[in-house]
Amino acid sequence: QVQLVESGGGLVQAGGSLNLTCATSGVHLDQYALGWFRQVPGKEREVLSCMSAGEGRTYYTDSAKGRFTISRDNAKGTVALQMRGLKPEDTAVYFCAAVPPTLLFSHCVLPGSVEAWGRGTGVTVSS
Repeated sequence: QVQLVESGGGLVQAGGSLNLTCATSGVHLDQYALGWFRQVPGKEREVLSCMSAGEGRTYYTDSAKGRFTISRDNAKGTVALQMRGLKPEDTAVYFCAAVPPTLLFSHCVLPGSVEAWGRGTGVTVSS
C-alpha cells in the first residue's frame, strides 16, 4: 500500500518561495510516477508537475513552467516541489500523488489515474 505525507506548506508573501516535500512509503514505489496537484475550494484538483519513475522525464503545466521544479530521491523515498515567484493565485492545498507503473507516464496528469494521494499541505500567498 502506497502512503504519501506532504510537508512544507505555509504562508508566504507574493514573490517568495516554498519547498514542498512528500515522504513516500510502499512496495515498489520507485516504479511509480510521482506528481504534485493542487486544489482550490470549489474547483477541481489540477496537476502541476509529474516525474517518471526511472528516466527522469518531467511534465509541468503552463502555470508551473519556469517557476516550479520537481525532483525525486528514490533512495530516500521523497518527491519535492520547489516553488519560486509565488503569486496569490497559487494559494491552494497541494497534494502529492502516485501513479502506478501499469499506466503510461502521460496519465500522470489525470487525477483519475492516481492510485494514492497525500492529505495535502496548505499554501497561502499574500499580496
